[in-house]
Amino acid sequence: MLRVHFSELDLARLRMAIRPDALWETVLSFHRLRENRAETVYGEWRSEARNRLNGEGRLLAPLIPSRGYFPDFLTPAEGVIGCDAAMDALRATPAERMHAEIDRLPSARALPGWIRGLAQGERRPLDRLVTVLRSYHEAAVAPYWPHIQARIEADRAARGRALLDGGADGLLSSLPPTMRWRAPVLEVDYPVDRDLELRGRGLLLLPSFFCRRMPVTYLNPELTPVLVYPVEHARSGVPAQPRAGIAPAPAVPAAPGQTRVLGKLVGHTRSAVLLEVGGGCTTSELARRVGVSLASASQHASVLREAGLVHTLRQGGAVLHTLTPLGAALLRGGVPVAPARGVGRQSSMPVRSTPATM
Repeated sequence: MLRVHFSELDLARLRMAIRPDALWETVLSFHRLRENRAETVYGEWRSEARNRLNGEGRLLAPLIPSRGYFPDFLTPAEGVIGCDAAMDALRATPAERMHAEIDRLPSARALPGWIRGLAQGERRPLDRLVTVLRSYHEAAVAPYWPHIQARIEADRAARGRALLDGGADGLLSSLPPTMRWRAPVLEVDYPVDRDLELRGRGLLLLPSFFCRRMPVTYLNPELTPVLVYPVEHARSGVPAQPRAGIAPAPAVPAAPGQTRVLGKLVGHTRSAVLLEVGGGCTTSELARRVGVSLASASQHASVLREAGLVHTLRQGGAVLHTLTPLGAALLRGGVPVAPARGVGRQSSMPVRSTPATM
């Protein structure tokens, strides 16, 4: 078990990541890629990603074992800004830190020559690592970025409501069952027994699409504290042939005249439901906003969900509806939102203490 110890200052500095982290998703997806289980969530993605790759997995495998520790420097804090910023931060990793973290790998003595060169601070191996990571990201993660971001936005909406309703206590109590808030300690299912003292630095909560079962954090307790945890997945898993260039928005105003056009297309009540979902609402709130019965609101939301326009996340005894990228684009009249620089471009914290089985 991992025990995260909070002070009053830490609770005041508790925060949610504003978007998916490019390199956390990249590294954790590599764990999912090597699993062979038949499943709904990652099965189709795994098949498609393997077909797109061209040897990147073979090069990354020694640096990212299928279980346990992998170096902290692979997931710099800048990953939440985008892939380009994360790669720049990776390049700037001090040689001493890189050497120390690579040396912790269980197979350190048998590492390929280029990784041993990386541990010695050589420039060419670092360039190779950045190239391989970027190539893997563009093949296995970037094509699915709109879907990944939609899941993270849905989770953020649920946590945001918990924060508004109950403050930091409410937010921490709303986290998935693998985490239990027993003030002033957050107990986290974890492969080893460990304590993380925040010491006034706060904690960044980072929902992740490719994190599985147990949350992840850095091995080095001196790094900015972050807790990566798995989001809830739809039964349909990752959609095949995802659309590029459309990112979700927490609140989406309809394009001029779009509500009237949508009314003709899907019916005025259903278009009103789609519009009112906006930045997220429960079924009860949706019924009240649109002026329909609870059963009718639930039925309309179900139809929109099956059409890929709405995502539904169960939160305690209620469900929270948010727009998918497709639903947001439909309200905008088909105008896509440009992704953040270096994020989601089409290719045209385990123990990390002995950690975690991800």
